[in-house]
Amino acid sequence: MYRQQVRGVTHTFSSLVEVMAKATPSRSGDELAGCAAESDRERAAAQWVLADIPLTDFLDHPVVPYEEDEVTRLIIDTHDAAAFQPVSHLTVGGFRDWLLATAARDDGDAQLSALAPGLTPEMVAAVSKVMRNQDLIAVSRAVTHTSAFRTTIGLPGRLSTRLQPNHPTDDPGGVAAAVLDGLLLGCGDAVIGVNPAGDDPRRTADLLRLLDEIRERYRIPTQSCVLTHVTTTLDLIAEGAPVDLVFQSIAGTEAANRSFGVSLSLLAEAHDAGRSLRRGTVGDNVMYFETGQGSALSAGAHLGTGGRPVDQQTLEARTYAVARAFEPLLVNTVVGFIGPEYLYDAKQIIRAGLEDRFCGALLGLPMGVDVCYTNHAVADQDDMDVLLTLLAAAGCAFVITVPGADDVMLGYQSLAFHDVLYARRLLGLRPAPEFERWLRDLELADDRGRVLPTALDTSPLRELVSGL
Repeated sequence: MYRQQVRGVTHTFSSLVEVMAKATPSRSGDELAGCAAESDRERAAAQWVLADIPLTDFLDHPVVPYEEDEVTRLIIDTHDAAAFQPVSHLTVGGFRDWLLATAARDDGDAQLSALAPGLTPEMVAAVSKVMRNQDLIAVSRAVTHTSAFRTTIGLPGRLSTRLQPNHPTDDPGGVAAAVLDGLLLGCGDAVIGVNPAGDDPRRTADLLRLLDEIRERYRIPTQSCVLTHVTTTLDLIAEGAPVDLVFQSIAGTEAANRSFGVSLSLLAEAHDAGRSLRRGTVGDNVMYFETGQGSALSAGAHLGTGGRPVDQQTLEARTYAVARAFEPLLVNTVVGFIGPEYLYDAKQIIRAGLEDRFCGALLGLPMGVDVCYTNHAVADQDDMDVLLTLLAAAGCAFVITVPGADDVMLGYQSLAFHDVLYARRLLGLRPAPEFERWLRDLELADDRGRVLPTALDTSPLRELVSGL
């Protein structure tokens, strides 16, 4: 039992799960789950209580029971006590102060990176709840974690992109045209990744072959992916399809992952199968995971200890423990994609995007974000400009880009290819080094990695669509 008095009113919280939920900045998903603070005063009281809770309490009192959940068992069983030692004496509030002080030091990156195996998702979710947006940005920017396949993701001073050439009917010409558009604007260094319009394995195989043919024909140093279910990818690997990355949506509880049709053992099998192909050139990180606040709630798989609902941001952070167990190349939150039932407006979407970047980075991931919203959310493209700028300042590893910022297959709004040119130019960021060299070799970019406005006039890529 936890109590805190604010302006003469005593607020009582029955458990750590309730404190975490009530301390969370306002969002519609927690209101839908019935676990949100009922007033700003109650939220402030919960944050005050949370700031005084020792970090060790999160090891002693899991928010989802150890006996009932394989994600919790993964978190507890893989916790690195030696890495945790530098902060093991701290409370949540003390940890916030330590993070900000460490991020400001010249050797802060090394210390924060070394700490990652000693942190649990609940610890980083808790500290994020007592931090302002600028705190999240400052600490996120100080953390570096890299991954590699044919390009290196997450290096300081770099902002990579997923080129998302979706098409309503998976038409090869339409997909190729979108790929051309993105490449000419310097996008695609994280992955060229297609969401298939259907779940036909033959169509998925055709898309894999199309992307691989484009990559090989133009010697593009990147990786391709068709975002189908992991079991379909396993079958395609067995058939000899050109699989670079193994994709799967994941969540922060065993029950939510079960709703996706996956388990930790299945992900381990897929990870081993992907690595066995040895298709990488500069690294062997083969997994690509997508996440999003609200996924566990949408599956009715969000209950924790004592049957109480766990707030969606804490469950999202637990998803990153699943991801880091498989050393992924890419992890991104589709921050506004699930809809306003979970993140109602731009303020909530922006806050969630910064939280997800922060929590993923502290837990050791080269964390990316799909800067996006659905058309029935209270948000617009100006709000996405703000979030993109903040995430780029926070050292976000990669973002997702689509033609014209409008995904014509999934029916939601993301970033356009030229939006990333803005962020790179504004903050002096560059593509992944391997991809940047390729752009220069084709005279698509200058020696500072900036895309040239006349690139289409001379580029051999202009024949891409007709050649296919």
